[in-house]
Amino acid sequence: MIKKCLFLVAGFGTRFLPATKAMPKEMMPILDKPLVQYGVEEAVAAGMSEICFVTGRHKRAIEDHFDDHLELDAHLDGTVRQDALNEIRALMTSCKFSYTRQSRLRGPGHAVKLGAILTGDQPFGVVLADDLCFGTDENVLAQLLRLYERYACSIVAVQEVPPELTDRYGIAAGSWIEEDVLEVDSLIEKPAVADAPSNLAVVGRYILTPEIYPQLDRIEPGVSGEYQLTDAIDLLAKERRVIACRFKGKRFDCGSLDGFVAATNYCYLQRFGHLPRVEV
Repeated sequence: MIKKCLFLVAGFGTRFLPATKAMPKEMMPILDKPLVQYGVEEAVAAGMSEICFVTGRHKRAIEDHFDDHLELDAHLDGTVRQDALNEIRALMTSCKFSYTRQSRLRGPGHAVKLGAILTGDQPFGVVLADDLCFGTDENVLAQLLRLYERYACSIVAVQEVPPELTDRYGIAAGSWIEEDVLEVDSLIEKPAVADAPSNLAVVGRYILTPEIYPQLDRIEPGVSGEYQLTDAIDLLAKERRVIACRFKGKRFDCGSLDGFVAATNYCYLQRFGHLPRVEV
C-alpha cells in the first residue's frame, strides 16, 4: 500500500486576493471546513496515513490547523460546541504530518522535487487541494490506487473539459487500453486550443513513482516560467508506462471564484438537501 501523500500548498492564491493576502487559499472554507482538510480526509479514506506538505513561509495556518489548540479545547470544554472539532481531532490521531518549505515559488515540478525529502524512494500520492474532488462510489485517490495495484506505474487523474478550455490545463494524449484507462503518450501543459491533442485535462490527483525524480532534474522552466510537473510526467511517459484515469465523480476548481461557489452550493445541497434560503 502507498502510505505517503504529498500536498503542494505553497502558492499565493492570487485569484482570491485580497482574501488570500494573509490566509492560505487552502484554508478557505467550503461550508465549515477548509479545502485542505477535504483533501487530507480523501487521502486518509484511501489508506494514506503519512501526510506531507510542501508549504511556504506564509502558510503557517495549515500547520496550526493540524495541531493541538489547547486554549480552544479548554474554552470549548463542557459547551455545546465541544464536538465541533471531532473530525479534525480524528485526522490528527490517524495521521503523521510532515512539512518542508518552498522558499521561492518555482512551480509544481520544483515543489514535488523538494518533497522528495519527505516522500523518499517509494511511490506516493500528490494532491492539489484547490481541486476539490468527490468520487461516485470511491474517492478519486482510491480509484487511482486501485489502478496502481494493477499497473504499478505513475498515474494521473483526468477529466474531459470543453475543447475551448484546453488552454487552461495540462492535456493528456494516448490510447485507451480499457474503459476509462488511457496509456499516456504525451502530456502538454496549457496548449493553445488549436494545438490540444485531446480534451482530457489533468486534475490535481496523482500517483507518482520515484522514477519521476530524474525527469524533474531534466525539465526547464515552461509555462509561466515555472517548472511544470506536467513536463516531467511527459518525459517519464517517453521512457516508462504512465496511465491516465478518467475518474468517476465530480471535481470543482476552487482556485476560481465560479468553482468555489459551485463547490459550496454542492456541499450545502449534499448536507441539507436544499440550497440556502435567503430571508429578506
